[in-house]
Amino acid sequence: MDGTAQSTEIGEQTLFDWLRLIRSDNVGPAMFRRLINRFGSAENAIEALPDLIKGSTAKRAIRLAPPDKIAQEIELTRKFSAQFVTLIDPAYPELLKHISDAPPVLIVLGNKELLNVKAVAVVGARNASAAGTSVTKQIAHQLGEAGYVIASGLAKGIDAAAHAAALNTGTIAVFAGGIDHIYPDSNIELARNILRHKGVLMTERAFGSVPRAQDFPRRNRIVSGISLGVVVIEAAIRSGSLITARMALEQNREVMALPGFPLDPRAEGGNKLIRDGATLVRHADDILQELEQSRPPKQQGFLQEDEFDTIYTSTQQAPNATEQVLSALSPTPTPIDDIVRHTKLPVAIVSTILLDLEIAGRLERSAGQLVALRP
Repeated sequence: MDGTAQSTEIGEQTLFDWLRLIRSDNVGPAMFRRLINRFGSAENAIEALPDLIKGSTAKRAIRLAPPDKIAQEIELTRKFSAQFVTLIDPAYPELLKHISDAPPVLIVLGNKELLNVKAVAVVGARNASAAGTSVTKQIAHQLGEAGYVIASGLAKGIDAAAHAAALNTGTIAVFAGGIDHIYPDSNIELARNILRHKGVLMTERAFGSVPRAQDFPRRNRIVSGISLGVVVIEAAIRSGSLITARMALEQNREVMALPGFPLDPRAEGGNKLIRDGATLVRHADDILQELEQSRPPKQQGFLQEDEFDTIYTSTQQAPNATEQVLSALSPTPTPIDDIVRHTKLPVAIVSTILLDLEIAGRLERSAGQLVALRP
């Protein structure tokens, strides 16, 4: 692969610390955010974690990534001519920065200036029909001519057709594996063409990572996250394209779909989206009109996501606080507000204790500010 290596906008030690923290076992973007908010920096979090997890045998306890593994990732990534783009780098996609689970670090190969050009995601069936492929190429080409970058996941079928049609106007392919793992193999030449035409290959996964089943939905949130809207062209009722559409809705993006023949299984997903409220589009003009009429996605700071993630304090002033919080918890998911009311403890102390329990693998969080003890 040929890409352009450029200096990053973050110090080497800070990049190392960010990578070590996000590559640690049981640390995802949300936990990364909570740790940064509590300890002030990745360096401080790494220093504090060993004491917090000491003696824990829980499977979900945080296990820090070995320093030599991070040093090797940095070396191999740069030898591959790829670059690290962190959340505080000006090149980081502005729209992606504001989703609740934004990747703290992206690995980018190619022209990173495209990352902040307005983009539209075009996704659909791997086993696309000839008609679906043809309309995809028309739409992607016309959207590109109108100034939009085309984002997709480099899968067979609709994704590949969208990328190929947008080579001359700009396209971003998001990987589910490491930047060195193009999947499927049949799209290796397409990936090379994207780079030759000054496009972008991008991932959040470490160099050398082989894509797993659970990585594709996570990849899809990035595809929708960098885009103003998502266009679904041919999708089965159970498909990754519908996962991308759902994530787009959660991110306040526009969701559009082309209708299809009712008896074609590849049309079931798109038709269902339309029935459930997605915008019916027939061609690029419909998509452009919808994007022009839509409001920009609501912005919410990743590193200051909500009140329970931004207020932490020492618990030394409340020596029995941990026992009080534990007595209020159970395996049944409970709203954090209820824990605060039950214990009559300050929010900052409750938030700190909950995070400590989560670090040790004893607490599980779920949507809606719910927490529960792990069995």
